[in-house]
Amino acid sequence: MKLYYDPITVNCRKVLAGFDLMGVQFESVKMNYFGGDHKKPEYLAINPNAAIPALVDGDFILWESNAILQYVADKNGATSVYPKDLKTRADISRWHLWESSAWFPSAYTYLVENVVKPILGQQPDKAILDAQAPNFHKLAGILEQRLSKQPWLSGQSVTLADIVVMAPIHLHPWQKVPLENYPRVRRWIGQMEALPCWKRTDPVPIIGLKQP
Repeated sequence: MKLYYDPITVNCRKVLAGFDLMGVQFESVKMNYFGGDHKKPEYLAINPNAAIPALVDGDFILWESNAILQYVADKNGATSVYPKDLKTRADISRWHLWESSAWFPSAYTYLVENVVKPILGQQPDKAILDAQAPNFHKLAGILEQRLSKQPWLSGQSVTLADIVVMAPIHLHPWQKVPLENYPRVRRWIGQMEALPCWKRTDPVPIIGLKQP
């Protein structure tokens, strides 16, 4: 399997951490997101969406990070993090869909305003952050409620649901996401950041961010 990725992006870090958690071996094709590698014709032939990551497994091409994780989990028999139990798997799929449709867009606002813009020498737009805050708090409240009942999103141990939902806030100290009123979410973040797979895929040294 060949993975096209840039380790600094949310969705690539998600897949890299998931692969590491599952012990998956793959051929690495590193790309430069800010350099526009994902927009080059040779890559558009793989993913016409001009987005990373993408997986090439023989003659099979797969894009969308959550689909990549599910496919590779099944291919490698990683049932501890992607169980075959119907209800557990449906629950994980639910969190994957929620992440891509709701959680990622909200968290990404904080990433762009408080991380990307400063890197590019621009100032965060407070009006954009203020406008997003009610939606973010609604979503964070959903996480808080789930984590009040169990230590991980889909049960008593880490699954692909946790990897996927953690990814959009993987730079939370720099993103400045408002998590002060969500103690269970903060506890869960601590659990995630203690995982070896999360530590080994930390993009902060690559990006060169200073401690906030």
